[in-house]
Amino acid sequence: MSDQDTPQIYLITPQEFELSGFPGQLAAILDALEIACVRLSLSTRDEDRIARSADQIRAVAHERDIPVLLDTHFRMVERLGLDGVHLTDGSRSVRAVRKDLPDEAVLGAYCGASKHDGMTAGEIGADYIAFGPLADTGLGDGTIADLDTFAWWSEMIELPVVAEGNLTAALIEQFAPVTDFFAIGAEIWDADDPLEALRSLTAPLKA
Repeated sequence: MSDQDTPQIYLITPQEFELSGFPGQLAAILDALEIACVRLSLSTRDEDRIARSADQIRAVAHERDIPVLLDTHFRMVERLGLDGVHLTDGSRSVRAVRKDLPDEAVLGAYCGASKHDGMTAGEIGADYIAFGPLADTGLGDGTIADLDTFAWWSEMIELPVVAEGNLTAALIEQFAPVTDFFAIGAEIWDADDPLEALRSLTAPLKA
């Protein structure tokens, strides 16, 4: 992860995609924009489907020296030649997963809006913490990770922080001073042109 002042883009794949077309679409985005990391985040639990998708995503990303993280399925990371895992259960499984991963593997933890959970995850082995969503998605209990959470974290904690969930260009502009990465996925994949959607969404970072 990086210490540079301008937040970087952390790209999340669609939860479903066709292997015949998506790797090429991903390659075009990685060639057009500076992407720090790709997270393979599939809704399926089918091991073969995950493995075949990982092989193609890894080939595209690693050719461009971009790391690939796998959502949740940490036991597959080393076998598939990926760079780490993104956990979605806060700090609960960080300690056990850290022991299972190679030393150099990245471990990220999504902690909702809980600073306490984020601090705990960091103390027991997470390499970055993700907070979100940044706006109400209409799902869950409506809890959001607000600007104060990120401002406090960026001032008090050295561990990199990722903002994700229901991002807009206005929120990216607002949160840019207090986050290291914006994790973007669902916001762009339904657009006719995901690359242009990503350009528009992240335009405030170029201002």
